[in-house]
Amino acid sequence: MTLWIIGHLLAACIGVSLGLIGGGGSVLALPILVYVMGIPPKSAFAMTLVIVGTVSLLGVIPHWRAKNVDFKTALIFGSATMLGAFVGAKIATLPVVTAAFQMMLFAVMMLVAAVFMIRRSSKAVTADDKLAFYPPPVCKYCWLWLISEGLGVGVLTGLVGVGGGFAIVPALVLLGNVPMKQAIGTSLLIIVFNSVAGFLGYLGHVSLNWNLILSFIVAASLGTIFGAYLAEFVPANRLQKTFGYFLLAVAALVLMQNRQQPRSALLEQTLRERSSASLSPQIENHSNARLFTVKFL
Repeated sequence: MTLWIIGHLLAACIGVSLGLIGGGGSVLALPILVYVMGIPPKSAFAMTLVIVGTVSLLGVIPHWRAKNVDFKTALIFGSATMLGAFVGAKIATLPVVTAAFQMMLFAVMMLVAAVFMIRRSSKAVTADDKLAFYPPPVCKYCWLWLISEGLGVGVLTGLVGVGGGFAIVPALVLLGNVPMKQAIGTSLLIIVFNSVAGFLGYLGHVSLNWNLILSFIVAASLGTIFGAYLAEFVPANRLQKTFGYFLLAVAALVLMQNRQQPRSALLEQTLRERSSASLSPQIENHSNARLFTVKFL
């Protein structure tokens, strides 16, 4: 019961982060499910997609009312990301793709997101220069590169269960010529598309705890409302920097956990092989004895 309460308090913190800084908090859903609630990683990836997709859908509503959602761009870019997310989820269900590999890839994505947050918050950036720390595009306003990046972001979404908003927003602005305010609202709608497609790729291959999914959605949604209220009083730059360092710590924890697991698995396999090797002479002697008895009779 204690872990259940702690997990849902952390789920509320996911919503608080989304309400305060407009993103980033969704990447915490996976480690909370795995390390606090004890959900197997493969199931946690699919459950994260449902949680992130639902919370993002709720976040779209105020942007839609403010007319800050570009539905045409969302359909074009979202079609590519949906295809990528479905393919990524199907790849994740293959036996060769281990849960440890997915967790390592997830940790790398967390590190990238954390570095972007820390760099953007370290300097004062004007409203017209919010993308100053993102890498320049290969060709500006190029729809081909927009769709290509959409496929890449979608595959990562399906593999590691996160929306990829930190990559979608700059793609929409730099490659799709979408204004920043519309890019934020549109990215939330695209994350919803990604989550649906990725979840369909996992459906039937993993077990799901629907009660936990629903309770996490409620906790995160309530946290989002509280976070939006706090955003009026807390400086955004300081929040992003603090949250960025927190992501670094969580990513380091995930990397350490998954470095130890392969070693433990290798040690266990070695012990099994040695045990089998020590038993094989006994089995062979026993078989020879039986054969000698049969011949003698």
